[in-house]
Amino acid sequence: MQRIIALIILLIPGFLAAFGIKLMRDMTFGILQPPIPYLSLQFLIGLILFLGGLGFVAGFIFHRDRKRNKVQSRFKGPGNPRSTDGKKSN
Repeated sequence: MQRIIALIILLIPGFLAAFGIKLMRDMTFGILQPPIPYLSLQFLIGLILFLGGLGFVAGFIFHRDRKRNKVQSRFKGPGNPRSTDGKKSN
């Protein structure tokens, strides 16, 4: 059940990012979507949706890899005992 919920949580930003790409593509070809009055506003909304969805998915993958210690040492964080700086933080 938890995996299904996690999949749904990841699919929603993915769909928003895909819709953002569609809005930007439609602006490139001059196709105005009905609720949006200007092409420039349509492109801006599409860019925000795309960057938000991409950032959410990328942050999720980074957080998961950080928990499993699959990132480089510079991304492991200050409180990780496996960091290579030789200091222990409290």
